[in-house]
This record gives sequence, structure tokens and C-alpha cells, in this order.
Amino acid sequence: MSIASGPITQICWVTDDIDATERLLGEQFGVPSWMRIPDVRFGPDTTTLRGQPVDCTLHVSLGYAGDLQVELIQPVGGPSIHQEYLDAHGAGLHHVCFAVDDVDTACAAAEAAGTPVLMRGSMMDGEIEFAYVDGSAGGAPYIELARIGPQMQAFYDAVRNG
Repeated sequence: MSIASGPITQICWVTDDIDATERLLGEQFGVPSWMRIPDVRFGPDTTTLRGQPVDCTLHVSLGYAGDLQVELIQPVGGPSIHQEYLDAHGAGLHHVCFAVDDVDTACAAAEAAGTPVLMRGSMMDGEIEFAYVDGSAGGAPYIELARIGPQMQAFYDAVRNG
């Protein structure tokens, strides 16, 4: 059974300097504009890290390279796989994201395949549900599985259309 069959909707960099990463990807790689969302909090009532409640805050910036969403994350407080990656490896490509219809089903398939689910959460009253699984066996640090609701998709479309 497949964990996710696509499409890949996003790639993400984790950085300790979101301004510099926006400039690099904008000037050198053609991401025309960014939507910065500072201080996005993922609280312990909706987010877990290795099965335990977690409270973390991230700066997020979204842009598009064609139809592919480019996400930048700068951890600013609390434990997360984003901060773990930054501490262990420095800034860099963190994950690719596959769209899924059901995060619970995708996580069950991942666990059944021996691919650990490391971090899970939701926001906006379930408008977004996500899980990060260990992608190291395939050469990617993490793979995100995400279900995006219609309100969030409309926001993403507005960002893409500038």
C-alpha cells in the first residue's frame, strides 16, 4: 500500500535567516514574491513531536516557482523537527510535501511500512492537517503529508496569483 501517491505540492527550506533565504531563492531562482507569516504558533493541544504534545513557534514564508509552493521556515521557539534539523545540519532543504486526502490513513500506512511519523499537527480548526515522516531511507530528511482544506487552498491560490 502506498503512503501517498502525489502530487508533490511543496518543497521547504529550514533557515536561521529567512530574509537571506527569500533573497537567494527570489533573486537567483525566480521565486517572484513572498508572503511572510511571522510567529506561527503550533500549540500542544494540536501538535505532537514523537507522540508528545509540543509548543513551537515558526516564521513561515510562502512563494511559488511556477505551480510548486516554496516554503521557508525559521524556527523561533520551542522544540520541532525544524529546529532539530537546523541544529544538526544547518540551513537547507528540509522536506517535500505530498497532498493526501486523509492524514490518519497516510500515517497508518507510513507506520505499517516502517516509516516513523515524527511530528503531527493541525491548525485553523483542522483546515490544515499535517504529519512529517522520516524520509531518510529515501534520501530526503523528511516528507510531509498534508490535507489542505478549501479555505487554506484559497489562501494559497491568492499567494500564487500575487
